[in-house]
Amino acid sequence: MASGEASGLSTRSPREPELRTPRQDKYSVLLPTYNERENLPLIVWLLVKSFSESGFNYEIIIIDDGSPDGTRDVAEQLEKIYGSDKILLRPREQKLGLGTAYIHGVKHATGNHIIIMDADLSHHPKFIPEFIRKQKEGNFDIVSGTRYKGNGGVYGWDLKRKIIRLYRKEVLQKLIEKCVSKGYVFQMEMIVRARQLNYTVGEVPISFVDRVYGESKLGGNEIVSFLKGLLTLFATT
Repeated sequence: MASGEASGLSTRSPREPELRTPRQDKYSVLLPTYNERENLPLIVWLLVKSFSESGFNYEIIIIDDGSPDGTRDVAEQLEKIYGSDKILLRPREQKLGLGTAYIHGVKHATGNHIIIMDADLSHHPKFIPEFIRKQKEGNFDIVSGTRYKGNGGVYGWDLKRKIIRLYRKEVLQKLIEKCVSKGYVFQMEMIVRARQLNYTVGEVPISFVDRVYGESKLGGNEIVSFLKGLLTLFATT
């Protein structure tokens, strides 16, 4: 009789896998940029603030398409300030379209969920925790921001504005394979394809605003807090 049996203890086969706890969810934010040097520091600061306060694991992938205004230089500074584990600059040499920017970003994403949003602050990062909660509640494949439900609204917003969305990474990869659009229509086509493939879509009411730089739609307290935060960051790095 084996010693394990004699002692009344069960033995485990060497090939039997050990039980593992599920890995922590990680959220990769894809941030395509073109001439966003003024808005980029603010959107990144707000994203970091939102994720830090909510406790979710994240990374921000900046995909700059050869901006002539120095956006890439700003992104490089942000990468140094916040760390290359949180800010990943993955530039391209020229403007190749929104759809291909997302394809490029997904290749570098290490999260199991992907958030796509605009860098010009037409979407406020404060809504992201609500997107995440919605996804977890309904186990949705996709969560989309909408102006048509609840308290959602539009302020200086036009029909070309892109919509913030949260995807399971594997779902986004599948949709990218199916989509043929490359420009602003890309996001609209992805939702159409998602319906065709019977993916589940949750909705969160959010407010859209026009570009922040030039005429700010953010509250004064947020701007002051942002500036204080920047000073602190530069002083400690």
